[in-house]
Amino acid sequence: MNTVVVDSISAAEQGTSLWTDAWARLRKNRLALFGLWVLVLFSVIALLTPWLAPYAYDAQNLDLGPTPPSAAHWFGTDIFGRDLLTQIMYGGRISLAVGFTATAVALLIGVTWGAIAGYVGGRVDAVMMRLVDILYALPFMIFIVLLMVVFGRNLLLLFLAIGAVEWLTMARIMRGQVQSLRQQEFVEAAISLGLSPTTIVRRHLVPNALGPIIVYTTLTIPSVMLLEAFLSFLGLGVQPPQTSWGLLISYGAETMEEFPWLLIFPGAALTLTLFALNFLGDGLRDALDVRGSGD
Repeated sequence: MNTVVVDSISAAEQGTSLWTDAWARLRKNRLALFGLWVLVLFSVIALLTPWLAPYAYDAQNLDLGPTPPSAAHWFGTDIFGRDLLTQIMYGGRISLAVGFTATAVALLIGVTWGAIAGYVGGRVDAVMMRLVDILYALPFMIFIVLLMVVFGRNLLLLFLAIGAVEWLTMARIMRGQVQSLRQQEFVEAAISLGLSPTTIVRRHLVPNALGPIIVYTTLTIPSVMLLEAFLSFLGLGVQPPQTSWGLLISYGAETMEEFPWLLIFPGAALTLTLFALNFLGDGLRDALDVRGSGD
């Protein structure tokens, strides 16, 4: 009996980490888990598309033309006789790449900007955040369109252009987190040990703000993917021979009355991905909110 008591006390003293508790809470959220597995599945399919696609990406059959779903072509074919499932799989690679890469660019800029402004404070903070306010006031869609028109339409520029306008909210979030953390004892201890401001921000402040960063990331990716789809719909995003879900939706919208499957299937793929990301984002927000949990 004494051994059991000692083991219980030791376990209680050891406790669990924030991430262990968050994962335990996340596993109870079925919608969040559904979103996580859908995202993992689509990411794996995107990576393995060259080996999983039922047809070659550039395989055409003009004699076949647009045909509805069948045993040979599960999602049907487009006006060039190309297998729509293959097009959706390759389009998913571009759409997910835009979502993840542009979000990474936005996080890199936003986290760095917000962390510097929040830690330094004073006039530096005021100037940096006023610049954020000015950029917020600009119509970012017009900014992206101008970039695409002036520098040409290429995929790398699309990544950078979208990421360059999606970092503003992250900068504000990071600034607020750093301002609340820089008065904590562990920051004062780091300062007393003579650590440089760069080291304090990089090794202490940013890691302790990972919760909001992760949540915002899962909410930014669908926003970026929608923006790419909208630009592709306008003809300013991904250009042929490359394709994306947005470009496929654009083509499908032009022929939706005659060939509705050309709009339904790529639209369903994009919609399911956006739902999955939003479900996961909501679940992570609840799981990482210690104050809001009943545990």
